[in-house]
Amino acid sequence: MSALTVDHEPDQGWDDLVRIREETDAPEGCTVEIIEGIITVSPSPSRDHHVTASMLQRRLYSVIPEDWEILQTQDVVVPGRQGLYVPDLLVVAGEAAIGPGHRIPAGHAKLVAEITSRGNANHDRISKAHGYAQAGVPLYLLLDPWLSGRPTATLYGEPEGGTYRVLASVEYGDKLTLPAPFDVVIDTGVFPVS
Repeated sequence: MSALTVDHEPDQGWDDLVRIREETDAPEGCTVEIIEGIITVSPSPSRDHHVTASMLQRRLYSVIPEDWEILQTQDVVVPGRQGLYVPDLLVVAGEAAIGPGHRIPAGHAKLVAEITSRGNANHDRISKAHGYAQAGVPLYLLLDPWLSGRPTATLYGEPEGGTYRVLASVEYGDKLTLPAPFDVVIDTGVFPVS
């Protein structure tokens, strides 16, 4: 199943889009996001998707400072792209994770990781990559088990003008190194592939 869109007026204001998103009666487990001003509903991720997120989270916890947090399915606001994303993993300094409200500005992220699903991979590959870059997220890790039969992990960085530079790209089975402040090697060979 692929992502669906929710009907709304094309010139809807941001507050109205957020209200409609909050009121969307999506099935349990579905993810409701605003991507480039369009409300999308994606089906619940697969078990392999969850296992990959868990394995990556476990590896990152071994290297991040004690006052940083790794959050899953946290609302992230990307105002320059009319976006309210729900990344698979979000790494933030502790002070950004604690406080009132339900959303974190994307600019507070140290790293965002997205794991593509068959039906909405292009959102992660294109729209969200530009959104995170425009928000100044320093590192964007895209785990893409659906890329033309060649599962790939791509690390983006050095955001400038809404665009990232590819820092590294490997096929699953190879190792990918996250630079400082992480300084960790990710063995992509352990990630499940359907």
